[in-house]
Amino acid sequence: MKILITAGPTQEPIDPVRYLTNRSSGKMGYALAASAAKRGHQVLLISGPTSLDLPEGVDFLPVVSAADMYQAVESQIAKQDIAIFAAAVADYTPANVSEQKIKKDGDQLTLVLEKTKDILGSARSVMNFTGALVGFAAETENLEENARGKLQRKACDLVVGNDVSRTDIGFDSSENEVLLVYPDRTEGLPKDNKDHLAYHLIELIEDLVDQE
Repeated sequence: MKILITAGPTQEPIDPVRYLTNRSSGKMGYALAASAAKRGHQVLLISGPTSLDLPEGVDFLPVVSAADMYQAVESQIAKQDIAIFAAAVADYTPANVSEQKIKKDGDQLTLVLEKTKDILGSARSVMNFTGALVGFAAETENLEENARGKLQRKACDLVVGNDVSRTDIGFDSSENEVLLVYPDRTEGLPKDNKDHLAYHLIELIEDLVDQE
């Protein structure tokens, strides 16, 4: 099958030397891409900036900003059987980007931010994607409730939730523990190495296509 996977953070420019970003390392998305390739799928990895090595056998499309990632996904998603959105895309971006480095002139600096386009939310409604759609929910509270809300709002077949308030899993960690939220049920996967967890997740996501 053809699988599109997004990974990593995005970088939203403030001026030529500064940007807004988040703590995503990209490890989970890259592990998913590696596992999908090992299982014989044709994988397209769309990734924001990371320090990770590209998995073997994976097509790669690098992006920087949330707008870049939206455009890349929009141009490629129609060709896919499965889309897995594991990237930590910025929800907001500076409304105006300074052409020159902003000088430290005052005691305060006010940045006006505007919402970025919702990539996962646009997959069905704007991009007309009809394949298996998987989202990720990185939460600090009410994990199951927030993940189920995302699943329903964005017409996903599965949302993978993880608690990023914990220091032993998630961001920057080689391990993760996730909650699988389906339309009709919720299941937990215990703490495990991200590579092992990714392989199991790909197996479960393959089942979504078989059930359609």
